Amino acid sequence: MDNLMVLAGDPAAWAALGTLIAMEVILGIDNLLFISILTNKLPEHQRARARMIGIGAALGLRLVLLSLVFVIVQLTEPVVTLFGQGFSWRDIILIAGGLFLVWKATKEIHHNVDPHPGPDMFGDKGGAGSIGYAAAIGQILVLDLVFSVDSIITAVGMTEHVEIMVIAVLVTVIVMLVAANPLGNFISQNPTVVMLALSFLLMIGMTLIAEGFGVKVPKGYIYAAMAFSAAVEALNMMSRRARTRQTEGEERMPIQR
Repeated sequence: MDNLMVLAGDPAAWAALGTLIAMEVILGIDNLLFISILTNKLPEHQRARARMIGIGAALGLRLVLLSLVFVIVQLTEPVVTLFGQGFSWRDIILIAGGLFLVWKATKEIHHNVDPHPGPDMFGDKGGAGSIGYAAAIGQILVLDLVFSVDSIITAVGMTEHVEIMVIAVLVTVIVMLVAANPLGNFISQNPTVVMLALSFLLMIGMTLIAEGFGVKVPKGYIYAAMAFSAAVEALNMMSRRARTRQTEGEERMPIQR
């Protein structure tokens, strides 16, 4: 408590907290997109609960990793060397998570394009209500772990105060809880947004793989591209709604003789 009071009077601590919250919220968008797309494949009465479990697990994993922050720091030390390049546990986790995300996004795109896709290894046949509840939670937990490790290592690199990290994580999870159902419902009601979100996940997966191999991809470029694509899709949605209203208005007009 005394340490919190000291930090509360330190402007540098407030600046670090604000920056870390912004970074954690941005990183949380990736996690939330995956949770929203995956839970939309469940029966409607299970979706909200699955989202809460997924986000709750993300919070639990982040807090556990924060309590083991001294171990997390060591995850950046090389443990294996291949073709002259050292790979740490963080690199291995990022590569594995990126490959899983690329595979999952590609599979979901295939499900959206092919009207009669076959089941995958998780029993997912595509479409709403097509995936088992346990399978959905299991896949969410896998990506929660990947995003949590990346999130905590980012936090460790920005501040040395665990209290600030905990506050930033709690604020991020609250934002995710508030946004989970509206985002999930919005994606479910707009099929074109589903494809856009899947392309985002594909890009994020490739970014994780690149970072695992030591290629630093500026996150600003990634999220700027995502924001631009989302803005274009918003304009397309507005255009479609305007055309729909115009068509409906013409249909209601009496025929002039």
